[in-house]
Amino acid sequence: MRVYLILLLLGTVTYSSSQVAPLTTAPDGGNKKASVSEQIGIVKIAVNYCRPGVKGREGKIWGTSVAHYGLQDLGHGTSYAAPWRAGANENTTISFSHPVDIEGKGLGAGIYGFFIINGETESTLIFSKNHSSWGSFYYDPAADALRVTVKNQTLDKSVEWLTYEFMDQTDSSAMVALSWEKRMIRFKISADIKRLQIEEFKKDFQTTRPADDFIQAATFCLANNYELEQGLAWIDRGLYFRIMGQKSFRGLSTRAAILTKLNRLDEAKKTMDDALPLGTMTDIHFYGRTLLAAKQTQEALKVFKANYDKYPNVYTTNVGMGRAYSALGDFKNALFYMKAALGQAPDNLNKNSVESMIRKLEKNVDVN
Repeated sequence: MRVYLILLLLGTVTYSSSQVAPLTTAPDGGNKKASVSEQIGIVKIAVNYCRPGVKGREGKIWGTSVAHYGLQDLGHGTSYAAPWRAGANENTTISFSHPVDIEGKGLGAGIYGFFIINGETESTLIFSKNHSSWGSFYYDPAADALRVTVKNQTLDKSVEWLTYEFMDQTDSSAMVALSWEKRMIRFKISADIKRLQIEEFKKDFQTTRPADDFIQAATFCLANNYELEQGLAWIDRGLYFRIMGQKSFRGLSTRAAILTKLNRLDEAKKTMDDALPLGTMTDIHFYGRTLLAAKQTQEALKVFKANYDKYPNVYTTNVGMGRAYSALGDFKNALFYMKAALGQAPDNLNKNSVESMIRKLEKNVDVN
């Protein structure tokens, strides 16, 4: 009976220990775990790594056993010619939600192990399909997805803890820089953000979506002067599609703007004629200002006059009429409406703006 109880207890202990999660501990060797991420358009990029410290080893980092040059047998794992792990502990990884270019070379979406073949003046960066092995001890060149070579840069001040950061960002690119001790190794990531965004919109529109989503997609095409015919198709779906289509000033004015870009001016004007009755006072006012900016002065006057007739003698429509007459060079009438607007200004900011325009008009200077 005693033997049975002992075996039972041992079995219980064994079973329980198999269900216990590992202890929560800090990274080995005093290294720090870190991650950094950023987006380029819709492309999400993340670097996960461990940060070793210099710890008094200035001048003894690069080209030593800490961050060796070339490919070496590290005495562990399956690799007899291993690159540097580009960090510490488990291997550094970098992920991309969409395809990108690295230093001008294409790389698909995914998670990659990131390794570096260090050199004195330049380094070869390796993006490996194997991102789950420990360090670079199991590196296999057959798993390389991409290699690029970049020049090393010398830093004036020593960086104690190895750091990855994003820098020199543009709308479609960013540099990723590894800095440690007095060396920086950086590479450029770029993406065709317009094409990728259009592809995502196409995926999104394979199901039922509200009309505003189509306006947003069409507005992207308009703002970037990109895939305008596709943008027109999307806005038409948002406006006219069975059951889900919904006419609105915003949708129709977006359609008109795309048609104008496509030089289909008669159709654009007809669309705006349909839009105007649906617009608020503010909608119409800003459309009139758009016409002024496009130097369509007579058309702008018609729009501001229609707005004034519907909402007579209020701040917004008085300012609109003042702007329209100013654009025509009729400063006398412009002053009449601006002075009327001055006493209706809703706050000091608008009051100061109107006062500034009145001073210009008194000097026969266009306020637009």
